[in-house]
Amino acid sequence: MFDKKFKQDPKKRFSSRVEKYIKYRPGYPQEIIKFLKEKNILSKESVNADIGSGTGILSELFLKEGNLVYGVEPNIDMRKAGENMLSKYSNFISIDGSAEDTTLKPKTIDIIAAGQAFHWFNLDKTKLEFQRILKPESWVVLIWNRRKKEINEFLKEYEKFLLKYGTDYKAIEKSKLDFEKFFGGNQLKIKYQIENFDNFQIFDYEGLEGRLLSTSYIPLDDNPKYNNMISDLKQLFKKHQKKGFIRFEYKTEVIYGQLT
Repeated sequence: MFDKKFKQDPKKRFSSRVEKYIKYRPGYPQEIIKFLKEKNILSKESVNADIGSGTGILSELFLKEGNLVYGVEPNIDMRKAGENMLSKYSNFISIDGSAEDTTLKPKTIDIIAAGQAFHWFNLDKTKLEFQRILKPESWVVLIWNRRKKEINEFLKEYEKFLLKYGTDYKAIEKSKLDFEKFFGGNQLKIKYQIENFDNFQIFDYEGLEGRLLSTSYIPLDDNPKYNNMISDLKQLFKKHQKKGFIRFEYKTEVIYGQLT
């Protein structure tokens, strides 16, 4: 059962946004791969499970390295989009499963990764499932592209815009993820670490609107707030655009560790 503070089941909420998700969501910096190699977390022989793989944005980062990747995705529309996007990779295996029930075999995975998805999981059930499928001394890598909300006036005002129109944006933003509990450890022995990378996107107005509508908590055109929302977005773009473009700045956060 999903958390009732969210207005929609996380396993269903992106079904109507697949096309825009593919076109307008940010990728992940290539530097993440170099970093994981330097930390001896990733090698060409690593077998990876991308949990909540969606349209395959994170999976492709590992597929390009030659890794075998199991893309585990419960949403049929996102999963089929991922299969289509990654069809050229023979080392990609699409799985109809979830974080809580991946259907993968025990002790077969070197790296579990989740991009922009971990906050939707039932963490107690997910930890048990991750422990079941991971090989001993293997790794969990959790990744988010987080907007730098205070870096400039546009992103400050965009945050206020999301708070005004987002259906359950406040609940999602206030969700607290207890990484210490999930990974294990204590004040003397922390079992996870955090690394940050810079990332960005540049949009014209069409791109900005597409990026907004790719987000699960934003009303679509059947909502009475939609027309006012789009009008406000156009004004926001007009106010802050430079030569017809807006720049989205992100901090790509990588949380990595081993479960105990």
